[in-house]
Amino acid sequence: MRRTIRIRLLYLILLAIAGGCAVPGSASAMVLGPILIGDSKPIPPHFESWEDREANASLSDVRQLPDDRWVPVPGGSETYGITPSAYWLRVALVNTTTQRQDLIAELAYSQLDRVTFYAFADDTLLDTFRTGDTLPFYPRRVDHPNMLYRLTLPPGQSRTLYIRVQTAGSMILPFRLWHEPDFYTAAASEQKLHFFYYGALSVIILLNLAVFLILRERLYLYYSLAISGYLLFFASIKGYSFQLLYPAHPEIHARALLMSMPILALFSVLFCRSLLRIPAHSPRLDVAIRAMIAFEVVNFVASLTLSYNGAILLSSLSALVFFSLLFVAGPITWAAGVRAGAFFTVAWTPLTVGVLATAGRALGFFPENFFTENAMQIGSGMEAFILTLALADRLYREREEKIRAQAESLAQARARNEAQNRLTRAMTHDLVTGLPNRNLFETMVNEQLKQNPSGRYMVGVARMTRLDEVNRTLGLSRSDRLLQTLARNMLQLAESLPYLHRRAGDDGRQQQVYQLSRDSFGLLVDANRVNDGFESLNRVLRALAEPVWLDQLAIELHPKFGAAAYPEHGDTAAQLIRNAHVGMEITPHGPFETGLYSEAFDIYSESRLTLLADLRGALQTDQVALHYQPKQCARTGRVTGIEALIRWHHPQRGDVPPVEFIPLAEDTGVITQVTRWALARGLGDLAALSRDWPALTLAVNLSARDLLADDLAPWLQGQLAHHGIAPARLVLELTETAAMDHPEKSLSALAALSALGLRVSIDDFGSGYSSLSYLKQLPASELKLDSGLIEGIEHRDDVRVIVRTAINMAHDLGYTVVAEGVETGETAKQLVALECDTIQGFWFCRPLPLAELRDWLAARS
Repeated sequence: MRRTIRIRLLYLILLAIAGGCAVPGSASAMVLGPILIGDSKPIPPHFESWEDREANASLSDVRQLPDDRWVPVPGGSETYGITPSAYWLRVALVNTTTQRQDLIAELAYSQLDRVTFYAFADDTLLDTFRTGDTLPFYPRRVDHPNMLYRLTLPPGQSRTLYIRVQTAGSMILPFRLWHEPDFYTAAASEQKLHFFYYGALSVIILLNLAVFLILRERLYLYYSLAISGYLLFFASIKGYSFQLLYPAHPEIHARALLMSMPILALFSVLFCRSLLRIPAHSPRLDVAIRAMIAFEVVNFVASLTLSYNGAILLSSLSALVFFSLLFVAGPITWAAGVRAGAFFTVAWTPLTVGVLATAGRALGFFPENFFTENAMQIGSGMEAFILTLALADRLYREREEKIRAQAESLAQARARNEAQNRLTRAMTHDLVTGLPNRNLFETMVNEQLKQNPSGRYMVGVARMTRLDEVNRTLGLSRSDRLLQTLARNMLQLAESLPYLHRRAGDDGRQQQVYQLSRDSFGLLVDANRVNDGFESLNRVLRALAEPVWLDQLAIELHPKFGAAAYPEHGDTAAQLIRNAHVGMEITPHGPFETGLYSEAFDIYSESRLTLLADLRGALQTDQVALHYQPKQCARTGRVTGIEALIRWHHPQRGDVPPVEFIPLAEDTGVITQVTRWALARGLGDLAALSRDWPALTLAVNLSARDLLADDLAPWLQGQLAHHGIAPARLVLELTETAAMDHPEKSLSALAALSALGLRVSIDDFGSGYSSLSYLKQLPASELKLDSGLIEGIEHRDDVRVIVRTAINMAHDLGYTVVAEGVETGETAKQLVALECDTIQGFWFCRPLPLAELRDWLAARS
């Protein structure tokens, strides 16, 4: 198969533009004599050439040509462009010295297909040597990629060399004649330059691969592969890869050259697209870039499968488009404000000059010299160096940006942590006294009972019975100071009781006295360590019952003390605390200050059983009713929804507060019946209201037990369809502690409800001690601040800080915020200033029966 153009990829850009025209050498009447070989260095070369247009002349035909058919080339180098002709060179040599001359004749262009050297002494053919890059590299007589012939010239004798050259590529004939030692010296120097170039490219490749492996940014991989394409291309075009890697396989040499072209172009385009951020800054140019990427993938496959002739033509087209595209990409992105565009434009300039110089040499426009021979390598080396600087600049700037971003992120994280710590402390400690609250007390007691189930413990509770009277008499501010004094006294007295259970808190302080509510305090006694019959505890309790001095006033708080023993009176913290509170109602016996729980004196047990039976009957006979408390948009004052609150009027007991029967219903499982009754009644009432107030939403409370029912979601879906209510108008309120009773089951149930389009609200936020990481997993859209969290917001900065933190956190998590228990206009004003979304409370409206609610809504319309 006849091989076609074998020139560098970037030659093809201008060759395609020029149409492959050749620039033949012109005839001259100059007559050249033989080359006289003396001791001068270097040997001035020249030759005579003859064009064999048919490429079929024999050696004898050539030797019979008259002298006037030979064209002298006095400079020793000629370029004939792309031509199908064969060219013959004639060189006459005369040794003018008295010593043998060892010479090397060189055609310093490695891409010649077939070269044959003939050496004559007068009319005698002394030697024939065939070489070229279509033949196996060995047995070449000189281990060098160029076309070389070694000959020996005895003293005083002459030789004539005939050299036949035929190539499908550019006919470049730089003939040189060397003394053999001089050639090896010059070749070694030249190879040092070449391999310095290849070494520099290899270092750039390895550095960028290392950066890629560290940062995992494909930009550096693209650059490494693009430079690898350059390396393969120049190693192939200079013949070094043929010489060193596959000398016995010229067909691999041809394919390697073909493969290097699409590799070079493909990854250069990918690198350019990524470096210059073309998709973001020039969508039109990106369309062309992506088309070029697809074309180069096809070109790579073609380099492996098509004939050499077809593949080289496809690469010619690719080179023209590729070079033109990248030539304009730099200035376009530079103009768009991309800093790397300036580097890219500057980097592409020396490569452009190198391409023009090399293409001009290939076409015969420029002379054969060191610059034109190595212009592309020089240009590509400068390009690689400049682009490496661009990458270094980009890496430095990205590092600086990352450092700044990390610093900002750390600052934000610190602020979030501080806010979360404040919020966590607010949810686990009393804001006034700083004592750990009921949640921490229950956690501590349960942990201790779990760790030592065979131990004996007592939960003690103290309640300051006159604290409400003090609040009304002295005001909240002075009452807070009184509580702080009381807390200090308790901690001081507790230090004298070694059998109190202590544990270190998150702040490193010992926790031994806990505040269960505003007026109640608790502690845990390790009964096994008591060896004085609780005499020391009695002394402490008597001291605690003494008046507390505040502003020259001796204030009697009349504390009551109760206790419950483990395991006799309960095996959980909640049960022991409850029984200890019951114990406060029992008159202390003997010398003790504390009322110890006794089931015989538990006046609530029979009541609980009776109340449970009555509740079941009340649900069936409609003794229970729903009252509705409106919710108001804090910003506009518009009523956005109502919350359903259950009310029970017992025939004998009168109004039974929800706080008495709801916990009972939750403990026994009756709460599921209560909840479904409330949902069905509430949806019916909402449907009746919807004719006049179609945007109104309904909020109904759920318990932990409700979430455990497998049929809750389909039941709710049926109720919504029955009443014609859109799912988004129903808000299901769930306390944060209830959501954590069965975390996995709760999350699954809430996800199913949310999938129906129902809205989920986290109720009483701030009253419990729960995991924030768990709460943010709930599919909730609303967060209700507990009334205890906003208590005192009108005049206490610390409360405002905590409420602001809670609101900001909720907004950051995507929740809307509802504040319940708003009882004054000043409280509402503070919440509006803190960007609370919705407010609810007696200040706005008390819970109303349906008929009164309708009138109230109509009056506001």
